[in-house]
Amino acid sequence: MSPLRRAAWTLLLLLLLAGSRGSPADESGGARGRREPSGGEQDEAQRQHHDSSYGTFASEFYDLRYLSEEGYPFPTAPPVDPFAKIRVDDCGKTKGCFRYGKPGCNAESCDYFLSYRRIGADIEFELSADTDGWVAVGFSSDKKMGGDDVMACVHDDNGRVRIQHFYNVGQWAKEIQRNPARDEEGIFENNRVTCRFKRPVKVPRDETIVDLHLSWYYLFAWGPAIQGSITRHDIDSPPVSERVVSIYKYEDIFMPSAAYQTFSSPFCLLLIVALTFYLLMGTP
Repeated sequence: MSPLRRAAWTLLLLLLLAGSRGSPADESGGARGRREPSGGEQDEAQRQHHDSSYGTFASEFYDLRYLSEEGYPFPTAPPVDPFAKIRVDDCGKTKGCFRYGKPGCNAESCDYFLSYRRIGADIEFELSADTDGWVAVGFSSDKKMGGDDVMACVHDDNGRVRIQHFYNVGQWAKEIQRNPARDEEGIFENNRVTCRFKRPVKVPRDETIVDLHLSWYYLFAWGPAIQGSITRHDIDSPPVSERVVSIYKYEDIFMPSAAYQTFSSPFCLLLIVALTFYLLMGTP
């Protein structure tokens, strides 16, 4: 072998030997050369990783929970109506009704409105009147005020409508602590007091509470209140049912208010007929 070729092989062998020894040296040297992070650096790295993960989760949760497919926030849910409106379509069918006021009025426009219906062992009453004070119904053995069981819905100074029990002593209403009402709800809106409540059909014998399975005259009244206490009713002669009311019979009874009773009297009707006849026949 020539000296030149021998020198080339020697150089190649040295390079190979240097490479084989350098790999483990590099690995071990690299391991020795790498500085292990301190405890503070590890905490900082973990915090950055945590923040990144939490941010990604929060972003995905917000997109899923609060954004629609178009990327706009979902609208907030509308508030729940605390008082279901009184239905008058059921009057005379599934409940009895009394309306006082303008012909064709309903629970939101009558001067006074009352409905009743049986629900199991209870009677549900709905009352509404054009007043900012109180609205009531009385159960009487006659058509006169005195010795009557009265349920009233009273609008107090805090804006609440409370169901109270009274007993008429002559022309004065005395509040009775024993209140048979339950499932009470009421609202004052558009200058009207409206309420709904239940009371048992039959109750233990008591002078101030009547059994509603018997028939009674219904007294209808409403008026102002002072600091949550009822005062005299709005009209001198509040309307009264023409006959005793049975909870087992549903009727839809309308009573025109004084403003609409003028042309319903026999005298006025006779006058209208005479005037019409005069106009048709003419003067001689």
